[in-house]
Amino acid sequence: MTWETHPVTLDRFEDFADVINPNRRATHCWCLSHRLRPKDIEELGGGDREQAMRTLCARKHPPGVVTYLDGVPVGWCNIGPRAEIPRLAGSKLIRPVDDVAVWSIVCVVVRSGHRKQGVTRPLIEGAVAYAASRGAPAVEAHPVDPPGRMDTTMAFVGTRSMFARAGFRVIGTTDAVASKLPRLVMRRDLTSSSNP
Repeated sequence: MTWETHPVTLDRFEDFADVINPNRRATHCWCLSHRLRPKDIEELGGGDREQAMRTLCARKHPPGVVTYLDGVPVGWCNIGPRAEIPRLAGSKLIRPVDDVAVWSIVCVVVRSGHRKQGVTRPLIEGAVAYAASRGAPAVEAHPVDPPGRMDTTMAFVGTRSMFARAGFRVIGTTDAVASKLPRLVMRRDLTSSSNP
C-alpha cells in the first residue's frame, strides 16, 4: 500500500470532490460551512459553493490536503492558518488558547467505502506535513472524546484518540459541542524536536 498526501490545488480539485461530494450536488457543504461565513461564500463564488471552494484552491495556502491510497483519493483534511479561516477566527466558542499563529484542522473526511482502513493516520500526518512545509509553528484540532462510537453526522471533527495517535496533546477546552460532547483543543507543536 502506498500513501501520498497533496495540497488540494486546482489540478487536484476533482480528487477532492470525489472524496467529499462524489455526486457533485450543488447544495452540498463543499467543506465550506465550518470555514467561511455566508458572505464569504457569496464573495468568493457568487453564491456557488463549488466555485467558492475552487477559488480557495487557487490561493497561496490551498484549504487542505487530499490523501491517496495507491493513487485513489480516499481522504480529505480541511486545514489552514487559523487567521485565514473566518468562521474560526471570529468564533466566540472556539477561542485562541494563546497568540501562537497556529494552523487549524477544520474537518477530516474519509471517502465512503474506505472507512475503517487506517486512512486517518496518514491523512492527519499529511496535513501536519503540509502545514510544516508552509512554516506553521503548530497545528490545532478541536475534536471530541466520545465514550463509544461517534455520531457520523459530526464525525468530521474527529476524536481525541485519533489526534493523540498523531502526536497531538490536549491543551484546553472550548465552549463548542459536537454530538452534545464538548470539543477539546488539541495541539501538535512543529518547532519541537520531541514530535513523533
